[in-house]
Amino acid sequence: MARPREQTKRREELIAAASSAMLLHGSNDLRLADIAKEAGLTSASVLYYYPDVRELYTAVFAQGSDEYCRHREERVEAASTPEAKLAECIASGIPWPGRAEETSRILYELTPIVLRNPVAAAENAALIQRQVALYERVLRECAESGRFRLLQPADVLARSFIALEDGYGVDVLTGDLAPETEQQWLMDYARIMVAAV
Repeated sequence: MARPREQTKRREELIAAASSAMLLHGSNDLRLADIAKEAGLTSASVLYYYPDVRELYTAVFAQGSDEYCRHREERVEAASTPEAKLAECIASGIPWPGRAEETSRILYELTPIVLRNPVAAAENAALIQRQVALYERVLRECAESGRFRLLQPADVLARSFIALEDGYGVDVLTGDLAPETEQQWLMDYARIMVAAV
């Protein structure tokens, strides 16, 4: 039997392998054998660590969610003014080419598991709430600066930004919308709803 530290390490490796395999095959075509191959293991070995593959997918979602949110929080924290923080909050939610696109793609790919697995649904709710909290904090700073007036309560606006990001993000990932266009549209929305005084 593997020691706890080795089990933790192997589980982390399997999460990374499942993430890579999902990017390569997509959630519809992903098979246990693909994950095993990516990890350099047999399917039985994967099942030893994750007897229910949905648990592995949920772990991938949780890790992707944390990475996505940490990236956003760090970008916002580095900005110095309320308006710069809002611009960074918007920009950091867009699936730009590279790591941001990969992380976003994994989270979107796992939507079916979120809809059918209570643990994954709870992870998704936490992901949304963490992003809403970030937007709320930034929007309140904008209002408290005295230079902006929110046209809706901060919590409603925050949730609206997330909903717009989610909708536009699918279009960016399918190639129907350029990330620059999503950024422009979200900034336009911000200029309307976070009105300069």
